[in-house]
Amino acid sequence: MPMLRTEKVLLLRGQQGRSVRVVREHYLRPDVPCRCALCRAACPRDGKLLSDDVTHYVVPDCKVVQDYLEILEFPELKGIIFMQTACQAVQHQKGRRQYNQLRNLVKDARHDCIVFANEFHQHSYLPREKGESMEKWQTRSIYNAAVWYYNHCLGQMPVVMVTEDEDAISQYGNETEGVFVISFKNYLDNFWPDLKAAHELFDSILQAQRERESESQENNGKEYPEHLPVEILEAGIKSGRYIQGILHVSKHRAQLEALVRLQGFGSKETELQSDILIYGARARNRAIHGDVVAVELLPLQEWKGRTVALCENETEDKAPADTASDPMPTGKVVGIIQKNWRDYVVTFPSKEDSQSQGRSAQKILVIPLDYRIPKIRISTQQAEALQDYRVVVHIDSWESTSVYPNGHFVRVLGRIGDLEGEIAAILVENSICVAPFSEIQMSEMPVSSSKNPWKVNPEEEKKRLDLRDTHLIFSIDPQGCEDVDDALSVRTLPNGNLELGVHIADVTHFVAANSYTDVEARARYAVSVLWELEKESYDMLRVCYNKTIIRSAYKLVYEAAQGLLDGDTNVVGDILELKNLDERTRQKKLAELVWAISKLTDIARHLRAKRDSCGALELEGVEIQVQLDDKHKIYGLIPKQPLEVQDTVAECMILANHWVAKKISENFPHQALLRQHPPPRQEFFTRLRECASAKGFSIDTRSNKTLAESLDKANDPLDPIVNKLLRSMATQAMSNALYFSTGSCPEKEFHHYGLALEKYTHFTSPIRRYADIVVHRLLTAATLNETKGDVKDYVFSNKDLQELCRHINNRKRAAQRAQKQSTKLFWCMYFKDTTTETEERCIADGVIYSIRTNGVLVFVPRYGIKGAAYVKNKEGLVISCQGDRSCEWKPGSLHRFQNKITSTTTTGESVTLSLFDHITVKIHVQTSRCHADTIKLEIIRNTPYQTSDTEVSQHFHVVKSDLAEEVSQSAEAAQHAQEKAGVEVIDEDYREYCQTKGASLYQLLEEIKDLALLDVSADIRT
Repeated sequence: MPMLRTEKVLLLRGQQGRSVRVVREHYLRPDVPCRCALCRAACPRDGKLLSDDVTHYVVPDCKVVQDYLEILEFPELKGIIFMQTACQAVQHQKGRRQYNQLRNLVKDARHDCIVFANEFHQHSYLPREKGESMEKWQTRSIYNAAVWYYNHCLGQMPVVMVTEDEDAISQYGNETEGVFVISFKNYLDNFWPDLKAAHELFDSILQAQRERESESQENNGKEYPEHLPVEILEAGIKSGRYIQGILHVSKHRAQLEALVRLQGFGSKETELQSDILIYGARARNRAIHGDVVAVELLPLQEWKGRTVALCENETEDKAPADTASDPMPTGKVVGIIQKNWRDYVVTFPSKEDSQSQGRSAQKILVIPLDYRIPKIRISTQQAEALQDYRVVVHIDSWESTSVYPNGHFVRVLGRIGDLEGEIAAILVENSICVAPFSEIQMSEMPVSSSKNPWKVNPEEEKKRLDLRDTHLIFSIDPQGCEDVDDALSVRTLPNGNLELGVHIADVTHFVAANSYTDVEARARYAVSVLWELEKESYDMLRVCYNKTIIRSAYKLVYEAAQGLLDGDTNVVGDILELKNLDERTRQKKLAELVWAISKLTDIARHLRAKRDSCGALELEGVEIQVQLDDKHKIYGLIPKQPLEVQDTVAECMILANHWVAKKISENFPHQALLRQHPPPRQEFFTRLRECASAKGFSIDTRSNKTLAESLDKANDPLDPIVNKLLRSMATQAMSNALYFSTGSCPEKEFHHYGLALEKYTHFTSPIRRYADIVVHRLLTAATLNETKGDVKDYVFSNKDLQELCRHINNRKRAAQRAQKQSTKLFWCMYFKDTTTETEERCIADGVIYSIRTNGVLVFVPRYGIKGAAYVKNKEGLVISCQGDRSCEWKPGSLHRFQNKITSTTTTGESVTLSLFDHITVKIHVQTSRCHADTIKLEIIRNTPYQTSDTEVSQHFHVVKSDLAEEVSQSAEAAQHAQEKAGVEVIDEDYREYCQTKGASLYQLLEEIKDLALLDVSADIRT
């Protein structure tokens, strides 16, 4: 197709502040696709198309997209055409965050909107005229493109251009029949009069804009230094004068302390001393947690140390004297390179606090749920009506003349303390979208119902290896599981060797590359990895990868499989597939199944032993299942009992992930998606080594093998919790496991430290992880002789894959944060609902695992809780023990040592608390109207909590972790089990081979791991 070459003249500002004239080639072509379902001009129709089932198309100009993007995200607004001109204006003037927000909106199949590349089309592009301002040219270009689009669709659909430019409305309003130019407010009033939420949000944004303009005119005084221009920051970073990094505000000292860490593939990739302390609000200079900032170091004599004392709450500004650590590099923020602002959950102040703020009743300071975010000033007339609600606000700006940032009200989430509202708040805080899948996405899914059951396609059957009649295939999952995406098989080959099989749902067959759906498939098609093993040594002789058709003979639960493994015949009645059979057939099938499970377990033990010999780590986690009644009230936190069969399944999944990683990386050495786990930095093992030495153990951290061997030896025969806590500390020292593209780093960095494997990926859970779908496509491209399309349809470029990996890593971290926050929510709900009859559950045994200047950190094994317990309270009183070992507060002083802390009263009574001491604690819930409730621990006796052996067995269990997915969490199979368990299926037709469906935010949060309740220490690194 011929292209027309033109030139674009740009005036760019150089580093010295002088304007530089840049001439760039600009090519125009006539075949730029319109992406409209109404098109009759044979434009390419691949990808997302603009619907023809609307009354009009709407074209927002640059300012509308920049200022009102949140309203354009309303799903009710359909038929939106974002012109390339407007998108580029957002990118250049609003920054990466809002530009990505716009890109995600356009990509989302649930929203009826597209981007039209008007500046590359011969007939819609307009060059900028001499002397024409950028804003006028942008408005003229968008109007011209709107007219072209109307004519291109042969006038079948009216086009409404919305703009805030009054001159444009006057000039273009009646110029072209069928193309209307009106203000955005006029558009909402006339086309969406009943969309109340959109009108309220529009008023909120408009009011915030007016307040900013008014404030900038009134205030001449500077509350903060001005940020340096970008060109000066870039030059300073290049010369070394300034340091670039991400701002991390302290969770416990949010008002005063923040750290800036250099950017890298992981926060631990840089030297430890690269952390720079930012002390005080003025030094932070309007940067918000998560922003990428430029920092200037202060003179050495102005360096400060971080506070090491326990804080009563995160809003405390005053710390006890002599509680700072050694001075560390300290600096001040001189500029913000990238604002990573998001939507924030806030609470309106109480009526008393609102009145004390004075000034206009419409201006109010709202308090973010996250302590690390400053108060935000918004303008609203709904403050009194929303006193008891969690609401969402957006930050618009933070001028140097303002003490606080300015923002606007977005929407209401729910009442404070209400489960649905609190869960919605957790999702918003972690930028997790809960919108349902669109009709077009669901239409891509295969239909399966009692009346119209899904069937194998005859053509597809010819392409696949059929294992339905040759293999005994079965799944092992938790009770109530509906997400059946993996199955296992083992059989004896004619030559006497064994064949081990791992069969994973072939999601990519139903989720085609570049389709609308990037999520679950419901299938009996599988992708199978089959190994031939030597019959006695289990050595690998051969491996093959096939697309298969399978039939699962048994759908087992863990308890039943473990019972068969243990020889417990009582579980046979729980296996549905063995019912209604004659005794002879039943015994034959049972014998086959028992042999298969036993052989799988034996193979798994061998595989685990082989990895152990290479240094695989065995870490610790606490699994507790939440029990809720019909009203979502918690009536129990029950420890999960570990079963060997879970380890069996997990080991088979690890094996499959490992071999698939080898296959795809060999075929695509620069474009394969793998998962790496870098070795931890030795500095992060300091606390582990010191605590171990307190018990006389030596921990060798030079390699994963020496670490594993040291931890195995660090056993106190009188107190098994010591080893478990040491393993937990090793967990906290670990680096982040991350997805990456093999073309982004040398092969020596592919290694997975925790699993002791040279290559690893995620292949076994495509229903719930998009990374696995990418890996399935890579495996398809690597192994199949025939594919539906070119290999390029299955493989990303290294650049695109690395960008995808960054996104997936961010989403995984968000899910983990949501899991931790929801864990704490359920803890607080459980202990807050305590009555006189149930008060006993708040008393528990605690183990000291860290010493601070004014208290200790305590682990409560019964519930998996970690928290602070004070030895000196806010009034300056210290803990003292009576004759019966009960504790009370008295005047006195503290003396802290490396492994213990001693409290001495003025009357000479002394109490010493040492590392790994068992004490009795009472669990309290500290409620907060504006922030999340928190767990607080109180030492009530300096002796272990006395309970019956029965209660110990019921309430205390610390389970092993074989690090199948995250080196700092429980095994992948155990995690997967918890996130899949306990969710009621909504539709009977989806009982077999289906994805769990939830009807509420609570059930949604279950599906993102909120009930695993793993060991969620404040500093765990996953």
